[in-house]
Amino acid sequence: MSAETDAPFNNVEISNENREEEDLFASAVQEVSLDPEINGTQDGLEKSTIDDISVSSPATIGSSIMEEIATERSNNIIITITEPQKIGEGMSSYVAYRVITKTNMPIFSKLDFAVLRRFSDFLGLHEKLTEKYLRSGRIIPPAPEKSIMGTTKLKMSSTPSTESANGSPSVQSQFVERRRAALERFLNRVAQHPVLCIDPDFREFLESDTELPKATSTSALSGAGMLRLFNKVGETVNKITYRMDESDPWFEERVARIESLESGLRRLCGACEALATERRELAGRAHEAARAIAAAAAADPHAPLSRALSHLSDLHEKIEHLRNEQANTDFYVLTEHIKDYLGLIGAIKDVFHERVKVFQHWQHSQMQLTKRRENKAKAELANRPEKIEQAANEIIEWESKVERGQQEFDTMSRVIKKELERFEEIRLDQLRDTLLRYLDEHMKHQAQAIRYWDAFLPEARAIK
Repeated sequence: MSAETDAPFNNVEISNENREEEDLFASAVQEVSLDPEINGTQDGLEKSTIDDISVSSPATIGSSIMEEIATERSNNIIITITEPQKIGEGMSSYVAYRVITKTNMPIFSKLDFAVLRRFSDFLGLHEKLTEKYLRSGRIIPPAPEKSIMGTTKLKMSSTPSTESANGSPSVQSQFVERRRAALERFLNRVAQHPVLCIDPDFREFLESDTELPKATSTSALSGAGMLRLFNKVGETVNKITYRMDESDPWFEERVARIESLESGLRRLCGACEALATERRELAGRAHEAARAIAAAAAADPHAPLSRALSHLSDLHEKIEHLRNEQANTDFYVLTEHIKDYLGLIGAIKDVFHERVKVFQHWQHSQMQLTKRRENKAKAELANRPEKIEQAANEIIEWESKVERGQQEFDTMSRVIKKELERFEEIRLDQLRDTLLRYLDEHMKHQAQAIRYWDAFLPEARAIK
């Protein structure tokens, strides 16, 4: 399901100055060189020169400096997740994934490295990125959703790679593969984001050989998990009640477009899931037909007919496997891609909602400022100097809050526009690649089915 790249990067020069940097965010502003000389292209990484950029400290995340960093560039980093392995037994067990990173970006200490990470580590990383960047208008790629039922079944199974009785992947192994692929897509989306990829928590996640502190807050069954569930319900209510009179037609049009796209993708996702289910049912019918034909072949006394029926039974077994492969193509190649974008649309709507909250905060400050000015006017009419001085100080304070609120809202709106432009470009490219891969896989399946039937045709004609 994933394209692994095993060959190391060659001919990459990294300056000692960059090697000696212990942390990209150590000072308020550091100059970091990101233009290694690449004399050849390898593993799908394009030959490129990345301009020098200035990176601010965590305290200034979301500032104009970080906004300038978010230029459209392709990061030379590829992440592959392999070897899911169950650690422990029973309900205390968990699945660890091997995260392999290959890069020539000098902000990393090595060109390639691998670490073991559990699912809660990925959720912990997503939470950290959300806390840092959502308020500044960044679209945070969604992490895979937790599945209490799937996780419980996996904990009680013997191994994540168990196969079912007929040789097809078991429900547990399908669950692990879906999660592995989703985690891989999540990390690669973060890696290709021009700001998120240089975050120190993301770099620690990829590089640190030590086990990360357990992110207990991500547990679905913990008290914190239940609290998050209630908070999520409250947040959903807020999204309905928080309204603003949109003055920017660009945002008004984009919000309508995103909602329309989400509705269409949900219908398409349901249709693709139904299609995959139908193909698996067809595979089951082919299996039943193979068994019935084999029984008929064994009972038929006519040798040529018995031989032809036996070959037809083998043919239906091959068709069964082919139908399962087609169902996997429907599900893993197309349906999972659509689910990915439904998750991304959810992340975009979160950013829109955050912008509304910033607007509400700004307007609240404006209302408080108006109130303080009215209080000062009343104090002046009543000739109360102490009240006039207090109101004047409060006016200065709230004027500053109004100015900061407006600056935050304007900056966030500007960042969101850049993020959505980047999302649209990536979405079109990835959707095109997905459709081409989907069509290519199904053309191979159809060609293989024709070859199976062509090979059987002489057997049918030999019946006399």
